[in-house]
Amino acid sequence: IQTWVRTYVERYYPNANLIRADTELQAWYSESINVGHADHRDAEWWPELSTVDDLVSVLTTIVWLASAQHAALNFGQYPYGGYVPNRPPLMRRLIPDESDPEFASFLEDPQKYFFSSMPSLLQTTKFMAVVDTLSTHSPDEEYIGERQQPSIWTGDAEIVDAFYGFSAEIGRIEKEIEKRNRDPSRRNRCGAGVLPYELLAPSSEPGVTCRGVPNSVSI
Repeated sequence: IQTWVRTYVERYYPNANLIRADTELQAWYSESINVGHADHRDAEWWPELSTVDDLVSVLTTIVWLASAQHAALNFGQYPYGGYVPNRPPLMRRLIPDESDPEFASFLEDPQKYFFSSMPSLLQTTKFMAVVDTLSTHSPDEEYIGERQQPSIWTGDAEIVDAFYGFSAEIGRIEKEIEKRNRDPSRRNRCGAGVLPYELLAPSSEPGVTCRGVPNSVSI
């Protein structure tokens, strides 16, 4: 991602003066800090936006958050949390203290107490439906490294070539993930009863697949 972003940025901002002089770019960054994160607007850790490296870093972070990081956190939700006892969205009873009258029943049958604390059937069904929707890829999803018309999305031939290079690198990464998933020495992702790690595999079929990195967050 960083290599692709750097190629794009350096094409249109070959030096720092252009970045500092771009009033729209500076206004966008200022709004991101002062409006989008008003509660942290005075924090000292905000990076500057005055050099090519600054812009590359900011944009790389945004692209990463909206694509790969979001995919890794989001599209595994249903396989993990669709069975609600595995990850309840809420509990209707607290774990009792030793002084609590319910402590004895908790000790007598912890599993029964746990299930009695679970969400209601209606709450459970709603949660399952929401998590299923969040974890589902649409049939027309565009994944990282893909475009419907990759050769004509911009009139800049140099950027088109750079995008093809980025797309090829994404394909290489997917093959590397598949290779590691077949490696029997990686016992955390290969073997009997072990699920392969595919959350960061770039491509996916439609539906709930527990893999796929879309180009951006859709909600």
